[in-house]
Amino acid sequence: MAEVIHAEGLSKKFGEFTAVDQVSFSVQQGEVVGYLGPNGSGKTTTIRMLLGLLRPTAGSATVLGFDAARETEQIRKRIGYMSQKFALYRDLTVLENLDFYAGVYGQRSRARLDEILELMGLTGMENELVSQLSTGWRQRLALGTAMVHSPQLLFLDEPTSGVDPVARRSFWDLIYELVGQGVTALVTTHYMDEAEYCGRVAIMRRGRLLAMDTPAHLKTNLYDGKIWEVFVPELMSAFAALEAAAIVTRVRLSGDHLRAFTSQAVDKPALLQVLAQAGFANSRAQLVEPTLEDIFLLLAAGEVDEEQQPQE
Repeated sequence: MAEVIHAEGLSKKFGEFTAVDQVSFSVQQGEVVGYLGPNGSGKTTTIRMLLGLLRPTAGSATVLGFDAARETEQIRKRIGYMSQKFALYRDLTVLENLDFYAGVYGQRSRARLDEILELMGLTGMENELVSQLSTGWRQRLALGTAMVHSPQLLFLDEPTSGVDPVARRSFWDLIYELVGQGVTALVTTHYMDEAEYCGRVAIMRRGRLLAMDTPAHLKTNLYDGKIWEVFVPELMSAFAALEAAAIVTRVRLSGDHLRAFTSQAVDKPALLQVLAQAGFANSRAQLVEPTLEDIFLLLAAGEVDEEQQPQE
């Protein structure tokens, strides 16, 4: 399988601040790779270096076989980029926006525009002004403008931010439809359910790439302790009690219950005893598997030993 992205020791400094620190990874043709991390972790800066919009302070990268720092025009002809903010003209119609971006890329085929309209589910909406579209439809149009020149590789930077869950699911169906046609996608996101859709997930923190693997491997290989779902009547009081307990390393709220993190040595009776001593005698606890959100939070908080973390 062909390699479409290869980054080696990629770094970017702004003055004394290191935005991206020695990042190395590769992406293969046909992959959907999720790029996760808190705000300011270096995700967008990494993408901008791969696009040739920023020069790296150190390291190198190739995209579709071209040097990201020196052959930017060759790269831009072959990739599609959807930024965090939709770069659409609100006073133009759906078709006018598509036609404008097609012209930027030298694409003059009306048949191609019709293909994009059908693929994005926008057929019949050609004459709608962008200003009148919902966020979900603008999102589809923005993806259409990134696809109008038939790119081999898509960079999607938080493309579903502010979109409802149904529209997000629909958007991911579109991504996989495109992947089925041979497109590769690198997607940044804050949504853990979206990360589960990715073939592999990369997790950033403070400019460093901490882990990159399949969601299943990240969940089974990174955390060597136990995670318990704890059901108690008074969540916040029980939260404080568990947080103060020596046998509990971390606690977080999860809907109508708590998730308590412990070492492998802790068993259910020991955990229930802690709760009983704090006045929660009727508590329930059950051992559960880690979720990708658990792993993301542990990594983002620096609570996982980096020597354990799988890299590609």
